[in-house]
Amino acid sequence: MSTLDLPVSAAPRSRRSLSRRGSFWTAAAVAGISLWTSAAPTTTYPLYASTWHLTPTATTAIFAVYPVVLVAFLLIFGQVSDYIGRRTTMLYGVGAMLAGVFLFAVAPSVGWVYAGRALMGAGVGLALTPATAAAVEFSARGKEHRAASITTVATAAGLALATIVGGGLIEYAPAPLHLDYWVLVAVIVGVLAAIWRMPRHTRDEAQGRWRPRPITVAKGTRLLYLAAALAVTGAYAFGSVFLALGAEIVRDLVGTGNVFVIGLLLAIFSVATGTTAIIGRRFPAQRLVPLGAVLTLVDLGLLELAATAHSVPLFIATTIVGGTAYGLLFSGGLGLIAAHAPAHHRGATVAAVYLVAYILQGAIALTLGLVATASGLSTALLLGVTVIGTLAILILAAAILHTTRKEVS
Repeated sequence: MSTLDLPVSAAPRSRRSLSRRGSFWTAAAVAGISLWTSAAPTTTYPLYASTWHLTPTATTAIFAVYPVVLVAFLLIFGQVSDYIGRRTTMLYGVGAMLAGVFLFAVAPSVGWVYAGRALMGAGVGLALTPATAAAVEFSARGKEHRAASITTVATAAGLALATIVGGGLIEYAPAPLHLDYWVLVAVIVGVLAAIWRMPRHTRDEAQGRWRPRPITVAKGTRLLYLAAALAVTGAYAFGSVFLALGAEIVRDLVGTGNVFVIGLLLAIFSVATGTTAIIGRRFPAQRLVPLGAVLTLVDLGLLELAATAHSVPLFIATTIVGGTAYGLLFSGGLGLIAAHAPAHHRGATVAAVYLVAYILQGAIALTLGLVATASGLSTALLLGVTVIGTLAILILAAAILHTTRKEVS
């Protein structure tokens, strides 16, 4: 019996199945396209606004539909991959992503975009949790800790591709509202084919039949979960500023209308995230999280300064420091789970972390859009800085408490 099969399964792994290494990179690719799908409309928001005469509230609502639906799917299906398998759950999720991106590719009006965004949320809600868990389970033996870093790099690559490919095609290619989504459709189809070849189960999945049930966190890991959830939430909350309002910030505060340039500037954030995750592999997760919280506080000050001064160099510095903070918080939060969460409960624990992160991300993005519509972009940024700064302080406190408890025990 393959070491990747469930203990109750006697069926050998098919010769046509991917190897352990191939499955690991496929899981990472699913995490990458999840974030590419999430961020795909980032550079298109201003174009939607000008073409369909949308307010900032309407454009941020397009963004916010995604986490709202995603949260609903996490609540219902957050633990499903622990029972029906990572591969099967990822197939459903990536299939829904494909349908959502297809609707964006053919959308004649904003209603189609809202529907596509809902399908994107459903797809990522189903796919990202099993992809994160599978990356741990298909890691080389003794190197499970690298899964969090590689997952972070993959998601950063997805974010960078979303802004660079989207910005370049919108600025220089025909069909600016649609072509970049057709490119993403082709990429998703390729990843879907790779998922199909993954082994059906891993030894770390739970036994028994799945049924809808509340997401729970295993006893004895509540403080660990709090630290991990706050860290990932902090990363996502700060990321929501760039994903929901990033293109508007660059265009209005930095002063450029070239969509490709906007995409490149936003991609600096993702490059810094990926680089930080690679370097951070050498350090324990409990050290990454507090450092990420401190850098978040520093970067919030830089963001306000860049907005006030209308400075391109300051904005670039903001994206570099912000991407570094995001990488530390995200990979550190996932690293805590990879190192300490019970194997048979890994999917549920990851889902619980993403649940909190996406609830707050959606709430922050929609609130910032409402404030930007009513009072202007500068006021919205000030509110975002205040909320995320408070969250960074909570992250720092939780990380210190977790480290202290661990040392005492």
